[in-house]
Amino acid sequence: MHKNSTTARQTARTHRPFRRSGKMFAPLLLACLLAGGAHAQGRISDDIVKIGVLTDMSGTYSDFTGQGAVIAARMAIEDFSRDGTVAGRKIELVSADHQNKADIGAERARSWFDRDKVDVITELVTTNVALAVMDVAEQKNKVALVSGSAAQVITNERCSPNAVHWVYDSYGLASGSARAIVGSGRKNWYFITADYAAGTAMMNDASAVVKASGGQVVGVSRHPFPNADFSSYLISAQASRADVIALANGGQDTITAIKQAAEFGITGSKQILAPIVLFINDIHALGLQTAQGLTLTEGFYWNRNDKTRAWARRFFDKAKKMPSMAHAGVYSSVLNYLRAVDKTGSDEGTAVMQWLKANPIEDDLFKGHVRADGKFAHDMLLLEVKKPSESKEPWDYYHVKAVIPAEDAALPLAESKCRLVRK
Repeated sequence: MHKNSTTARQTARTHRPFRRSGKMFAPLLLACLLAGGAHAQGRISDDIVKIGVLTDMSGTYSDFTGQGAVIAARMAIEDFSRDGTVAGRKIELVSADHQNKADIGAERARSWFDRDKVDVITELVTTNVALAVMDVAEQKNKVALVSGSAAQVITNERCSPNAVHWVYDSYGLASGSARAIVGSGRKNWYFITADYAAGTAMMNDASAVVKASGGQVVGVSRHPFPNADFSSYLISAQASRADVIALANGGQDTITAIKQAAEFGITGSKQILAPIVLFINDIHALGLQTAQGLTLTEGFYWNRNDKTRAWARRFFDKAKKMPSMAHAGVYSSVLNYLRAVDKTGSDEGTAVMQWLKANPIEDDLFKGHVRADGKFAHDMLLLEVKKPSESKEPWDYYHVKAVIPAEDAALPLAESKCRLVRK
């Protein structure tokens, strides 16, 4: 358990009368005014710390985010404080569905910040939504903690002083999977790419790794989001004779594409599928018979060690499924946000972000640090999906093939375009 402690900011102050004669009054008055100003900067706004989970509750990404993200946030609050408080103030949790639409996400963020006095918004799957909410958070000096979105732009060209990208990004995913696959001798790649920001980012980052590793991109097909029929794209990819058919999409689109690839006989052929982003919930939906042998990169795997297993089984009891890396990210981000509020005695955005960037992040699920660009740099995992005969229990789906060090899983700051990074 991560218990909060009552700080001196909550203790009653003893007021002494000013000496109103002589030269002592002015210095004492000035000192008291300065002390009062410092205290005002370190207070909890509205005497409540309110956390908002804004995610996809009903669409293509809802299985690996959705209500599971709300459960993960609630677990973080419970683990941080038995009585549901931080720095002596009550913690509240609210949630909403952004429907994967940037305008809805931005409007909900404004309403939460202005009317409902929400202090931090977490999860934010779908890159366009994440970017829209990050902009609002910066305007209001609140905090955005991104777990489900993939695009590297979140901490690169569109970085924000009020946001942390917590779990994974397109650079980390590509640096793991693409490098390993090209290294195995499969050098010619064909991309089936979702026609939106995250799809393009995943394709571009993976393409860069492929080319840097000695491979080449022989073709690209773009599909609308969401999409139910991948037959024409798969036929084009099959005809290209590429070694690898890379899927730069996510959620139900990726599941549908893999299932249809099996129907076209691609699975088990000389060509292989390489999903750039894939969650354990997607493997569960596909089944090991269909998903076996896939190579992927994730930021978290529930069955990695005793601590991750213990937390994941608690999550399973509540959600009736094992957590995705996005769920783990929501838990970790909320837990460490509360630590920041407790240590600073403030829920003011700048104070919280300064603490997060100045202190190492370590809990039962992640270990690393938040960089100047807002990227939470931590190790990533290169995984291979097990054969059905290799799985020892439900949700035991992965072989951990390699641990990708944090410094290799994040874009080097020397190459960053983030305005917060000093060259």
